[in-house]
Amino acid sequence: MATTTSIEWTEVTWNPVTGCTKISAGCKNCYAARMAKRLEAMGVQRYQKGFKLQTHDDLIDLPKSWKKPRVVFVNSMSDLFHKDVSLSFIKKVFKTMNECPQHTFQVLTKRSDRLMTLAPKLNWTSNIWMGVSVENNDVQDRIEDLRCVPATVRFLSCEPLIGPLDSMNLSGIHWVIVGGESGPHSRPMEEAWVQDILKQCKRADTKFFFKQWGGTNKKQTGRKLNKRTYDEMPV
Repeated sequence: MATTTSIEWTEVTWNPVTGCTKISAGCKNCYAARMAKRLEAMGVQRYQKGFKLQTHDDLIDLPKSWKKPRVVFVNSMSDLFHKDVSLSFIKKVFKTMNECPQHTFQVLTKRSDRLMTLAPKLNWTSNIWMGVSVENNDVQDRIEDLRCVPATVRFLSCEPLIGPLDSMNLSGIHWVIVGGESGPHSRPMEEAWVQDILKQCKRADTKFFFKQWGGTNKKQTGRKLNKRTYDEMPV
């Protein structure tokens, strides 16, 4: 069955891949690594190897069993475009997404270079949204890579936002999610960074979603910006 999630911009998660490795500053306090450690301690079978990357062929067809249309975050516990996930396995995941037009699939990666390389070999049906994580100015090149991908919806996840994102080129980018880091050792997010991204989105007519302020108690800090919530989604 699907795993319901508290992530505000999606409905359920589907993890045909679990485990990952860190590649940039945004990965430092990875929530998925923390969760995998807990699941391993609880004796959950799929996490017997902790956060070591694993593919799960038995989960490939899972979305086909869901009758009700759902918004699905693909691989919340991994990265589909990790170098150790074979192209053949990625194609299997895409085949399932292609054959389930009733669902909307949200794929997110930090490996934008591999995404750009493999994109021409994949079938980008309109129900597949493709995003890249962009946590600060150091990784703005991921936006340029994403722009080359023929997805109907292209989006940025600026979470955890750990630095400013100045003068982004949002041409061809349909949606931006912004959020602060949460949990132990979380790094602070400055309001000025968030307000600047909001202004850039307004200028580019790009949908803006503010997920959270973060911190060690994200429920207490909440998700209001300018005394309101921003829940914009691409059409």
